[in-house]
Amino acid sequence: MKVTFLGTGTSQGIPVISCGCEVCLSDDYRDKRLRTSVLLQTEDKTIVIDSGPDFRYQMLRAGVKDLDAIIYTHEHKDHIAGLDDIRPFNYLLKKNIDIYSTIRVEQALRREFSYIFSEIQYPGLPQINLHEISADRSFYIGETLIEPIEIMHYKLPILGYRINDFTYITDAKTISESAAEKIMGTKILVINALQIADHISHFNLEEAVTFAKKINAEVTYLTHISHNLGLHNEVEKVLPDNIRLAYDGLTLYL
Repeated sequence: MKVTFLGTGTSQGIPVISCGCEVCLSDDYRDKRLRTSVLLQTEDKTIVIDSGPDFRYQMLRAGVKDLDAIIYTHEHKDHIAGLDDIRPFNYLLKKNIDIYSTIRVEQALRREFSYIFSEIQYPGLPQINLHEISADRSFYIGETLIEPIEIMHYKLPILGYRINDFTYITDAKTISESAAEKIMGTKILVINALQIADHISHFNLEEAVTFAKKINAEVTYLTHISHNLGLHNEVEKVLPDNIRLAYDGLTLYL
């Protein structure tokens, strides 16, 4: 499986509009972060986890020519806003895109993109197949088994995912012992690390590193990063050897 980080930034991305901090003004390409999303290319399927506001550009930048499915972690705008941009895949590939989400996320999609679900249909609307998922039920996309992991984004239950030896979690603030058990043994862990200071709904750097040490994956990559975390090059210097910052365009092979 090939994994490509399409975006590694938080809801405002980096640079932040009108901000003049050293991170937002950095010339290091690793400090340029679109909204968080990841591309999974298995032997038989092309899958994206979350389609945020930057989805169109992420598809173009990564040269994605095919798409089979989108899996959603939760319904916040920085994770669902780009759904409309699946339309070229519908038109050029002549197929619907499979959407995997909880009932609550589906309800949000129906609100945000009501025209997709309208009784009055017209040519050019996004074409999707909805699939209901839940934290307690694994599912397949093609030949690939996806195991949901429920975590807490402040008081909002959301989903991370384990795919074989790869685990992807974003927007976590609390991870239960039962959820951690599902992650144990993973070789590559992706976990969010918003900033240095504490935050009400996201891991800060210290919390992310502590959790990464608990799981003890071969390597952990930090994502969903804000400009308040600091410069990529400087933060990497203080991280343990097997914990790294992800960056847009980073590609892994499992």
